[in-house]
Amino acid sequence: MEAVARTFRQLWRSTTGFKIRNLDDHIVLFVFKNQGDIDQILRSEPWCFVKHLMVFQKYDNDIPISELKFQWVSFWVQVHDISIRFMTREVAENICDIVGTVCRSIGGVDKDGGSFMRVKVNLDISLPLCRGRLVSLKNGEKIWLSFKYERLPNLCYWCGRLNHSDKDCPLWIQSKGSVIACLEV
Repeated sequence: MEAVARTFRQLWRSTTGFKIRNLDDHIVLFVFKNQGDIDQILRSEPWCFVKHLMVFQKYDNDIPISELKFQWVSFWVQVHDISIRFMTREVAENICDIVGTVCRSIGGVDKDGGSFMRVKVNLDISLPLCRGRLVSLKNGEKIWLSFKYERLPNLCYWCGRLNHSDKDCPLWIQSKGSVIACLEV
């Protein structure tokens, strides 16, 4: 717990500091005096500790910890291979709707000047990451747009989820260590 507190104290530099409590089962409670610090931390997601994703949720003292669902984290998603004429906020947000919930309220799209756009998306980490999307153009042509996730922590390479490691993956356990794959033509 001391290492977690020391690491995040340096990263967050909160105005009034915070206290930290271990609530067991990999749940940690950070207690702040300043709501602005909490809002800034949540806007700056994702956060990791030793390359493992930290999933944050605001906590109300009236709710039992066991009822909290730690499954949503915001990531910047880069949408690659968009043609220049389609590099608009509306197009980028529509493309990223398949990934998760677009964070429109916090200026959720950023045009980086290159061949991609950035969209802030709230992801359900219990689902596999989406690697891209096939888009149909007006002329009937189909193009593949690939997604890259910024500040991506460790993930399960068996199923593409962020909420467990390779060794804890249900697919790995089910296959008893053998490689399983599905191919479709």
